[in-house]
Amino acid sequence: MIILASASAVRARLLRDAGVSCTVATPDVDEVALKAELLAAGAGPREIAARLSEAKALSLAAAPDDFVIGADQTLDLDGGLVDKAADLAEIRARLLNLRGRAHTLHAATALARGGTILWRGMASPQLRMRAFSDAFLDDYLAAEGAAVLSSVGCYRLEGMGVQLFEAIDGDYFAVLGLPLVSLLAALRQAGGLSS
Repeated sequence: MIILASASAVRARLLRDAGVSCTVATPDVDEVALKAELLAAGAGPREIAARLSEAKALSLAAAPDDFVIGADQTLDLDGGLVDKAADLAEIRARLLNLRGRAHTLHAATALARGGTILWRGMASPQLRMRAFSDAFLDDYLAAEGAAVLSSVGCYRLEGMGVQLFEAIDGDYFAVLGLPLVSLLAALRQAGGLSS
């Protein structure tokens, strides 16, 4: 059995759309506490994503033959970690801060079996937002609203959020939160999928 240790509906949909049958389970990880601990130790956004993905993959009590996928994504703006927005006012402020600027998304994935990490993956696409108008931002927020609270960047690239960008360099699936091609290869190599 393949278990996705993530509450992300997008990650589950990506796996299912790729023909991977999986069970979704909420990981037993205090992300806020672990992130605070890592930040206090001087970890950057890339390392935080990696450590959170591993913690999620190891957090579930699974059968010895089950494969557990842990995933996490962080937004890196000029080397600093940006957390998810709490409300619409913060979404507006976040998008105004990102307008006309580049940022990096670190999408980390870990594959565990029997309480051991078998594989770690990382993709770090770079995205540049265009200098959109305030009127566009108003229209965007009216259309998307609270739906983008689940995204650290306050956008859904698979929806209207793609209109916020002038350039995207990197793995599309990683932008959505799961470096899918490399994960599928790891699952095949570990015997979780037929090759």
